Amino acid sequence: QVQLVESGGGSVQAGGSLELSCTASGSIYSIVAMGWYRQAPGNSRELVATIARDGRTQYTHFVKGRCTISRDAGYTVNLRLNNLKTEDTATYYCHLEYKSTRHSPEWQKWGPGTLVTVSS
Repeated sequence: QVQLVESGGGSVQAGGSLELSCTASGSIYSIVAMGWYRQAPGNSRELVATIARDGRTQYTHFVKGRCTISRDAGYTVNLRLNNLKTEDTATYYCHLEYKSTRHSPEWQKWGPGTLVTVSS
């Protein structure tokens, strides 16, 4: 079984910064990609940023230039978001794509979500 533990959410003023972390544990043979999505009330879940096994990163347009995603040598992914705006208020979800064995299909796992509130 695979688990994702998220941390770093909370309240911050507009213009500030925050860093979210997510650590995966359990039956993971290899990580395909890790990333962060977010969902604001009344909206669908949307991509924020991802980082693939080879280090390639992808950012959605609304965070480009003020967001950095990184991974350590293990199973932790970090997201730093600068110059926060009130529209960044959302629940942020960690996302993992992984293989449980060398020959298994790719699986997905979502974290429970961490709330980020940006006030003006």
